[in-house]
Amino acid sequence: PLATVDVDAIEARLREELPRIASVEVFRSWPHEIGLKVTERKPVLLLEKRGSFTEVDSAAVPFATVTTPPPGVPRLVLDAAASPSLRRFDADRLLAEAVRVRSELPDAIAKDTRVVRLSSYDSVTLELTRDRTVFWGSAEHGPAKARVLTALMKATPKAGHFDVSAPSAPASSGS
Repeated sequence: PLATVDVDAIEARLREELPRIASVEVFRSWPHEIGLKVTERKPVLLLEKRGSFTEVDSAAVPFATVTTPPPGVPRLVLDAAASPSLRRFDADRLLAEAVRVRSELPDAIAKDTRVVRLSSYDSVTLELTRDRTVFWGSAEHGPAKARVLTALMKATPKAGHFDVSAPSAPASSGS
């Protein structure tokens, strides 16, 4: 009987079996059906390890490992092993900061981002297409940095390096 179906058990089993599920709502649809409302996780960054890629979603949750990277998703390189940041911020916090930076990028810049490189809590660098780099600094003041970077890229379209770590004093070079 539909009234005796354990919808919580269905939800738990789906989450366990399918790591791509971000959320699932299981509900009874009277008189004889069970309904599912599923939200799939979408990768925003990739962690590469020994030829495979772990997808990371917008909540900084690693959720699936694939052998072929999905197109348009930047790779995350965590170079923080020698950083003093690890004494204060663990790897999960640094991962969350990288996701935060990625989420605050304007769409046009996010599309061009190939690598997000994190050397410490306050040293995030973006590697873009056409051999361009952006020194972002920390994840703080992300919306201001995004606005400044957009303006800086328009003002100096041939530049190869942009620094928005201090959004009130941005710089570009290599033009």
